[in-house]
Amino acid sequence: MSEIVYQKLYYPKSRKKLLAVLKKSVSPKRYQHLLGVEQAALRLAELNQVDLEKASIAALVHDYAKERSAADFRSVITKSNLDPDLLNWNNVIWHGVVGAQMIKDELGIQDEEILDAVRKHTVGAPQMTLLDKIIYVADFIEEGRVFPDAQLARTIAYADLDSAVAFETKHTLQYLMSANKVIYPAAILTYNKWVVEN
Repeated sequence: MSEIVYQKLYYPKSRKKLLAVLKKSVSPKRYQHLLGVEQAALRLAELNQVDLEKASIAALVHDYAKERSAADFRSVITKSNLDPDLLNWNNVIWHGVVGAQMIKDELGIQDEEILDAVRKHTVGAPQMTLLDKIIYVADFIEEGRVFPDAQLARTIAYADLDSAVAFETKHTLQYLMSANKVIYPAAILTYNKWVVEN
């Protein structure tokens, strides 16, 4: 797949400049993950007739804040008047929901559809746009992922995006329950919508 040339509709600089910022902001392993998610997102975007530039940007920035400190997140939650309940959670939730605010403030990305895809990429939501679904699923299926059923997840994703959302949601919740991990309430709403109702 050829490199996307940004028309600067959603990010004020080039893809090359965005990559340079990301390379300084995250670890080498995380950077490779971002590139992998972008490739998966572009393929899904082509299959589902979604703007490739939006898919590229959302994929590349989805984990922009993943390696930031808890203090950084708490500061943004307070200064930006985000839901105070967020203070009760951790990086797993913060890097999406609070990370979107950091992306807006620090990278100058204002497009709400891109920011919303970042907000929803960890736990999904009952209502998701095509771009939301693409980033949610691309993060799960990118080629660097090696969990059991990863190849099955990719096969499902490239065949039917909604089925992929359901598969990922069920898989993730099963993992969280088997590991006795806390489940963010929004993830249960996602499960009810995409797994139970569909």
